[in-house]
Amino acid sequence: MTIDHGRVVVLYGGDSAEREVSLKSGEAVLAALERGGVAPIAFDPAEGGLAGLEALAPDRVFIALHGRGGEDGTLQGALELLGIPYTGSGVLASALGMDKQRTKLVWQALGLPTPECVMLNAESDWNAVVERLGLPLIVKPVHEGSTLGITIVDSAETLAAAYRDAARYDARVMAERFIQGEEYTVSLLGDEALPAIRVEVPSGFYDYEAKYLSDETLYHLPCGLSETDEKALAELCREAFEAVGCRGWGRVDVMRDDQGRFWLLEVNTVPGMTDHSLVPQAAAHAGIDFDTLVLRILDTAGRCD
Repeated sequence: MTIDHGRVVVLYGGDSAEREVSLKSGEAVLAALERGGVAPIAFDPAEGGLAGLEALAPDRVFIALHGRGGEDGTLQGALELLGIPYTGSGVLASALGMDKQRTKLVWQALGLPTPECVMLNAESDWNAVVERLGLPLIVKPVHEGSTLGITIVDSAETLAAAYRDAARYDARVMAERFIQGEEYTVSLLGDEALPAIRVEVPSGFYDYEAKYLSDETLYHLPCGLSETDEKALAELCREAFEAVGCRGWGRVDVMRDDQGRFWLLEVNTVPGMTDHSLVPQAAAHAGIDFDTLVLRILDTAGRCD
């Protein structure tokens, strides 16, 4: 059955620190929709603003905006007020998912495993942070994605510098207990958990370059887990996704320690759709090609109740 999607606008670009990745995601989505006969309209909010979007009178919006202004609930709220259906999670889930620390508080309240964290500021007692979390530890901006501003800290002496680097991206910065082990990611599409991917990086750190630029990053599909463990991981990620209130599609990132325990890191409500991105890779392994994936995401566009 062919769905009449009406007038579809793809939002991409924006003015967040993840603009360049968003442009690549948006271009890939636009090309897929064109191949699917949708005739999408490209729109960069950094150039036309909300008034420009409203003037296009879209029937549906495909959100390919990463980071603040596209993934944090502000855009979703505007679209709700305009009565325009959109892809991905709603206002609350988007805002919560963008805030790594508050996402952790929800998970902790529900008994879901996530590494302990401590909020930092310029007057923090660095030795006390190290004593609580141990070394190494991770310093992160609370509201950024694509590993921007993230540092692995090996000593109390370098913790202050890591904080200052993260603070360039965000007023709120956190330190998180480091989980030594394997990194996994699970993509969600509707009610379906796609096959897990194990990410292996020669440098040991899945940073911006490893995510988007390097050809040395390895993506293991199948991920190498036993059937039982992969089912447990999928269920954990579904629980984590639903706990935040997410819908439509997204991705949950997880670490597995040397004792085989899974630890939730973060949820992504507008994951990348570039040629290096994880959701398209997981979908392909499940027999869903990129064009079909984009159309299925578009089909989920709706307003939250």
